[in-house]
Amino acid sequence: MVLFFESAVVDPPVTIYMGKDKYENEDLIKYGFEEDIWFHVDKLSSAHVYVRLQPGQTWLDIPEQVVEDCAQLVKANSIEGNKKNGVTIIYTPWDNLKKTPGMETGQVTFFNHKKVKRVHVEKRINEIVNRLNKTKVEREVDYQHEKIQREKLDRKAAREHEFLEKERIQQLQAEKQKAEKEINDMFDSSNMKSNYREHEVEDINAAEEDFM
Repeated sequence: MVLFFESAVVDPPVTIYMGKDKYENEDLIKYGFEEDIWFHVDKLSSAHVYVRLQPGQTWLDIPEQVVEDCAQLVKANSIEGNKKNGVTIIYTPWDNLKKTPGMETGQVTFFNHKKVKRVHVEKRINEIVNRLNKTKVEREVDYQHEKIQREKLDRKAAREHEFLEKERIQQLQAEKQKAEKEINDMFDSSNMKSNYREHEVEDINAAEEDFM
């Protein structure tokens, strides 16, 4: 079972979720989405908490209020961390989580330690934890099915983007060809007219003779 929460500190609200135990955490590590951000108490046992951002957003887009909600929820769901003041919460994109052979169930490390941020939580703020707990919903999740469906949507979006990009390129090429044709037509000798007018030259010559 997975526990889901809603954080309405931003609009639209974001979904926060966590596994009920270490076995659920293992599945969450395996089947996360690209826009999922993972939170955990640093160097202490705690729940694995994720926030799901909007598609296309990255961990650099996560609002500070959402970081605070997740950090408070992680602290509240750590046996040791909940008792202590001044704990550090770490967070990183889901795709930075790394499993290596021999790791215990639910245990992770990182591909890139530079992509791990830290936030200091001095104490538990009951107002935040209680607000989030009021939105809590527990439900079963078919991780593999959800992952497959999401990948289908991603592929569809990629195809649509590719189609629109091809259309854009074709339009630019057509506009370029049209501009080149207009320039070529402008300098086509068959379309050019001479400024020479014979009678005007004769008049000028006559005027010069009269002057002399």
